[in-house]
Amino acid sequence: MPEILPRIDGPALNTVLTTARLRLEPLDGRHAARLFDGLQDPAIYNWISMRAPQDAAQLAARWTRVAQAPLVDVDVLDLGWAVQRRADGAWVGKMDAEVTARGVATNVGYLFVPAFWGQGLATEALTALSEHLKRHGVVEQHATVTVGNAASCRVLERAGFVHERVISGNDTVGGVLVDDHEYVRRTP
Repeated sequence: MPEILPRIDGPALNTVLTTARLRLEPLDGRHAARLFDGLQDPAIYNWISMRAPQDAAQLAARWTRVAQAPLVDVDVLDLGWAVQRRADGAWVGKMDAEVTARGVATNVGYLFVPAFWGQGLATEALTALSEHLKRHGVVEQHATVTVGNAASCRVLERAGFVHERVISGNDTVGGVLVDDHEYVRRTP
């Protein structure tokens, strides 16, 4: 029998968030068509183990499965958000968080389309997501970044994450085993 989330309200976590410039909405299959073309840019995959999605329909099916996952009576919530720029409606990226029943986000992630890099959007979205998680009982948030990805390290630091350690051989990028920086944001 799975441990029931004692402090974490899954449905409350899985909601729309807004910032001055962005709208984060719970990720589902509809977002695949909106983000697919932007996710084809090879620059995205220089630092992460994922590969570009090959088919929008398969991506939609995967994101639909994630959206339909239970939000109560589970050990881990697998949550995602599509990120839209409010000024013009452009879909700029996605966020995700795996949240345990103990109030720990074991993996907070973000992926932004390169055309929107360098504008502070990832920092704004990550800060909003981290504050949202904190408000809903998540007391610790973890994120990893491939060693050498200085821009992503800055995003995490600006969003209140602190470098914890380097994890040797934690991921594979482009077929090569790589080390990751682990960043943590704790609620005092």
